[in-house]
Amino acid sequence: MSIPDEIPSDEPSPPSDRMKIAIASDHAGFEYKLLITKHLEELGYELVDFGTDSSEPVDYPDFIFPAAVAVASGECERGVVLGGSGNGEAMAANRVRGIRCALVWNIETAVLARQHNDANMISIGQRMIDQETVLAAIDQWLSTQFEGGRHATRIEKLDQVPEVAARSTV
Repeated sequence: MSIPDEIPSDEPSPPSDRMKIAIASDHAGFEYKLLITKHLEELGYELVDFGTDSSEPVDYPDFIFPAAVAVASGECERGVVLGGSGNGEAMAANRVRGIRCALVWNIETAVLARQHNDANMISIGQRMIDQETVLAAIDQWLSTQFEGGRHATRIEKLDQVPEVAARSTV
């Protein structure tokens, strides 16, 4: 039996090719936006900040839509949006075609968002999750791969929803 040269670490390894991540928040998620930005930059990720720039009250769609468009267009590979609960931010991001934004409140929801839903964005509520958990959840989300298989079929069906909804008479 051979002994590994290095003992595996629980710390996430830095990205090999500097993944570009969009980040945006409203005033209620601003503190975590700063925390997450610092953490991810220290790990070697490139962040594109779409605001807000303070804890002064703002309307979240003004910041979330541009971040979601950056992910949908390929300017950024992934996106993180933040608010008080994260609900409105997820709803706003998901209005942009090609976005699969999952509401994350713990590590398990972050992992499953990637494994099963191929989430290219996550939304987090600053009032809903502590600082240690938010950083661990983001690290896990960024390092988790999409499983594909039966999940890929479901993602394809999600991508067809706009066409189905447009023909709906409901």
